Amino acid sequence: MNTVLEILNKTTAFFQHKGIPDPRLDAQYILAHGLKMDRMELYLNFDRPLSERELEALRPLVARRAKREPLQHIVGSTSFCGSEIHCDRRALIPRPETESLIEILEERLKGKESCEIADIGTGSGAIAVALAANKKISNAKITATDISKDALDLAKENAALNKVEIEFFEGDLLNALPDGKKFDAIVSNPPYIPDGEKEKLQPEVRDYDPALALFGGEDGLTLVRKILTQSKDRLNPGAILLMEIGPEANEDKILEQESVNYPWLKWKGALKDFYGAYRFVEWEML
Repeated sequence: MNTVLEILNKTTAFFQHKGIPDPRLDAQYILAHGLKMDRMELYLNFDRPLSERELEALRPLVARRAKREPLQHIVGSTSFCGSEIHCDRRALIPRPETESLIEILEERLKGKESCEIADIGTGSGAIAVALAANKKISNAKITATDISKDALDLAKENAALNKVEIEFFEGDLLNALPDGKKFDAIVSNPPYIPDGEKEKLQPEVRDYDPALALFGGEDGLTLVRKILTQSKDRLNPGAILLMEIGPEANEDKILEQESVNYPWLKWKGALKDFYGAYRFVEWEML
């Protein structure tokens, strides 16, 4: 009879053969999920033999990951800034590097007694939920938009799961917001992958994340420019506009050069994520 450790080692080798990027880590998560343990319990039970019933529960999970279905879809959720976010095909899986956006916003809003923040293109709702749950941002009222009804339904589920209040609107970026509504901060992680780079993506992204949440036109910046254009009458004086974009676009300084097209905004610069890549861009309302 195989022990937990033996199955973990076999699963790791199988995932490695299938080209899974983090075979050992993913094997740990799959086994922990299938055996209804956390990862620490897994380590404490390495010598425990697995029953045939337990192996039967694990086999389909391992097969799904071997076909490059995202780990987050298989286990059903991921952690984002300490909040549990349900994940499925309705929206982009939140990435760890996006958590830096929350930290930047914390710093920018430090000392404000209250503020209104809009998350544009919320997807799973991860950013909006993290902001609503953040104790370092005082009395924040969070609004979120998405053009996809399916994504908004998932975001609402995640808001309910984390017991936070968010006002949701369905529609095209900032145009989904009520007329005349202005904010102290607008944040967004819009689609920013150039259309021609689809085949370069990992299967987990290319085949499972919705295309609507991935691709941003020929140079990846179509939706970014649209948000900048729509921001004209949506920010209070001194408010910030913070977006995640591809590091390659930051390297080319495209948006810095184009800032003259948005005279109501002051270019503040490109900012790094915790991996050291220039992933974020920031403007301030004049």
